Amino acid sequence: MKDQGTKVISFPSPVPSKADYQRVKSSYTIKEIKQLFGLSEKTIRRWTEQGIIQASSPAPDFVYDFNALTQFRRVRELRAQGHSLRQIEAELQGQLNLFRVETPRLARLLTPFEEALLLHEQGDASAAEHYLEAITEGDNVAEAYCNLGIINLERGQVSNALDNFTLSLKNDPRHVEAHYNLANLYYDAGDLQLAKLHYEEAAQIEPGFSLVYFNLSLVYHKLGDKSAASATLEKYRQLEPEDEDLEVLNQLLKAMKRHRSSSDPC
Repeated sequence: MKDQGTKVISFPSPVPSKADYQRVKSSYTIKEIKQLFGLSEKTIRRWTEQGIIQASSPAPDFVYDFNALTQFRRVRELRAQGHSLRQIEAELQGQLNLFRVETPRLARLLTPFEEALLLHEQGDASAAEHYLEAITEGDNVAEAYCNLGIINLERGQVSNALDNFTLSLKNDPRHVEAHYNLANLYYDAGDLQLAKLHYEEAAQIEPGFSLVYFNLSLVYHKLGDKSAASATLEKYRQLEPEDEDLEVLNQLLKAMKRHRSSSDPC
């Protein structure tokens, strides 16, 4: 995870790594939304085609902007409260009808956070200044701290990144990306217990976030908890049935189960 251009978390085996640090982005593909929120592609497409969720690009390759991301986060909150997908869909449709008004579209200036997002994706160093401006103005503070942490990691300023991710969680204790990034940071520092804590918290907040289970399985494996490592890797396999490395994962699961069986007392 120290090289931001590659994915470096991997099992002590030929299993390829699965995830880098996660920043809030200005656009997301269906695959990324599916991976982050645990929703099926069929559900995402249906909501988009019905106009419940607005895509920033047309079918079939829907792309979703940050405003759509806030809607998906609302879906996450409703699921955590025990709502079914049908109930969530009804509420989203109700909100859509309540706030839909026929008014001419006006040109809208970017907020400091939105401008920072675009600059960040263009590799512009001034993105950090705009994130700080967003924080000062109270504009998506948790997201701004989270992304500022990514920038500081890229600069090699790990302690600043740690502060940024922590402040992100102070402003939003349920910020999944910040928990996940802190877990990665602690893993890189060799603190497996704190890495486990934040991976588990991310998984609790978003049970459908597939990548966290792969990394959590690695942590359990290194801590010697083979049963938990096997269970979380199986969860990852269930969430990512089309993973190109599925056969390698299957072999690893079988090896874990054999080891667990041989370790069980008679």
